[in-house]
Amino acid sequence: MSEMFKISLPDGSVREMPAGATPADVAAAIGPGLAKAALAARIDGELRDLNRPFERDASLALVTARDEADALELVRHDYAHVLAEAVQALYPGTQITFGPATEDGFYYDFAPPPDHGPFTDEDLPAIEAKMRGIIAADKPLVRQVWRREDLIARWRAEGETFKAEWAADLPEGEELTVYWSGEAGAQDSWLDMCRGPHLPSTGKLDPAAFKLTRVSGAYWRGDQRNAMLSRIYGTGWLTKKQLDAHLLRLEEAAKRDHRKLAQEMDLFHLQAEAQGSVFWHPKGWRLWRILEAYMRRRLDAGGYQEIKTPQLMDARLWEASGHWGKFRENMFVVPDEVPGTDPDQPVLTGAGDLMALKPMNCPAHVQVFRQGIRSYRDLPLRLAEFGCCHRNEPHGALHGIMRVRQFTQDDAHIFCTPDQIVAETRIFCELLDAVYRDLGFADYAVKLALRPDNRAGDDALWDRAEGDLRKALQLAGLMEERFRFEELPGEGAFYGPKLEFHLTDAIGRTWQCGTLQLDYVLPERLDASYVGEDGEKHRPVMLHRAILGTFERFIGILIEHHAGRFPVWLAPVQAVVATIVSDADAYAQAVAAELEAAGIRVESDLRNEKINYKVREHSLQKVPHLLVVGKREAEEGTVAIRTLGEERQRVLPLAEAIAMLKAEATPPDLRP
Repeated sequence: MSEMFKISLPDGSVREMPAGATPADVAAAIGPGLAKAALAARIDGELRDLNRPFERDASLALVTARDEADALELVRHDYAHVLAEAVQALYPGTQITFGPATEDGFYYDFAPPPDHGPFTDEDLPAIEAKMRGIIAADKPLVRQVWRREDLIARWRAEGETFKAEWAADLPEGEELTVYWSGEAGAQDSWLDMCRGPHLPSTGKLDPAAFKLTRVSGAYWRGDQRNAMLSRIYGTGWLTKKQLDAHLLRLEEAAKRDHRKLAQEMDLFHLQAEAQGSVFWHPKGWRLWRILEAYMRRRLDAGGYQEIKTPQLMDARLWEASGHWGKFRENMFVVPDEVPGTDPDQPVLTGAGDLMALKPMNCPAHVQVFRQGIRSYRDLPLRLAEFGCCHRNEPHGALHGIMRVRQFTQDDAHIFCTPDQIVAETRIFCELLDAVYRDLGFADYAVKLALRPDNRAGDDALWDRAEGDLRKALQLAGLMEERFRFEELPGEGAFYGPKLEFHLTDAIGRTWQCGTLQLDYVLPERLDASYVGEDGEKHRPVMLHRAILGTFERFIGILIEHHAGRFPVWLAPVQAVVATIVSDADAYAQAVAAELEAAGIRVESDLRNEKINYKVREHSLQKVPHLLVVGKREAEEGTVAIRTLGEERQRVLPLAEAIAMLKAEATPPDLRP
């Protein structure tokens, strides 16, 4: 009699299945509808192939398209493999490397055959057609376990030098698995090395639910010293409807691209001579200053004390803080090398031997805290800085002003006692909520990142820290359903748990901006202390917190969220007074002067151009209000207001127009 396994299902029932049975067999036993819908299985929580046999008693949850997160991960992984099979079929001699799923699709890296050269976007239609043929063939995807030496030998025999190198580098004793597309070993089958899992067959993919999007270069294993490969990107979904919705979002995102809008609105530019840094133009810098002034008012009202700390500091401080070991490769070091030393190990024999531009502000803030003797009566102490930082991001990671090498954080550190953590966290959450709402982001999600495996402190300390953050969120009302509260096991920092705040913009994209990190470790490492009520020295708790994150990135998000059409209070130019005829020039200048006296950011357009041309130009620059004046308006003391996005024109007395604009131009925190 064959061995029987007990398989526990989500509804609490238990089925007995013989050795060799698979999750697909369970699905078939339950019903033909489930057998058709099943894509994969979770065995004791682990995602596995539907046709992989049970190995013991287990819990089973069948994965269908309703389990969207798992289903999308599966189909995108499979689209990547079908892409690789299609490329090798069309271009013999191509070597394959890696092909993972991504947040909204997939990619695969190839070494093209020498007679072809790098792949280009022109190759994509033929590859797409071949992929659809492979999907239509409904080829089974079959898992096998291979011996390391056999797999390496096969890759070398087939000229797959990249795969052979990767297989040889995997840890000894690690199980090496491959997947066949088609019957294992058949002449028309295709093989790749992969951990899996995969769908049961290529036919489970929707041939109309994917699109190849672009080609770029990528270094083998991400190292610029290695060979350059061709990376083909695609987007993949469960249905064509999902694909169409995604492509529509991409089209809208392209219209909102902050780099394109910044050029139209004359906000900033980037150039090769300062990669990763921003050249702010007058209007862009005005936007920055408006945002900075708003944040400064909020911080002043919140009891923060603003400080300014050095950008260049001795490497010994970074070593003491622990950042040197973690961030050295991303730090700009002065001098870059000390002759005769290992660049990864600084010689710290005297002041100034090695210095670094700060990649973050926290160690410097501890230095300010340490000046003088602190008492428990000084706490909480909230130190804020619009601190300019530098990180040596890889060239390929740079993206407009969203990812730069020089950036300014809206950074602050709260030094407090353990008993003040809940209150300070709640106050911060309420401040963050007010800022996000003022800036047009009422929709955001809250996540609590919990203790990682590698962490400082004992479990009792972590229990208290995580409990304090949960309590603060509850008191601030941020655990309500609308904030989509979620806990992230294992994703906290090594020194403490953290809160993450993820904004949702106007087209549904999410951006992590705000954060609060609870830290017991840095005050210990940098010897920060205060005198308690008992007269003894104690370590403060340090709350690292930011709301915007960095000014550069947040301004980029603001540009794309509002599509350049900022609320009037944020707009660099709030109004333009434009003339219809030159006879109205004097009146236009007088109107502009009165607007400026009322605190409105205004410009005049007295050019000898047709008014329709002026309207188009200022609309492209996203000016909220255009005040058109001619001879009649000059005689009557009125203005004709054209508001961005509205077709209707309003004629108002000048005093009434100024009152309206002044109300709209007042920042939310200054309104009655």
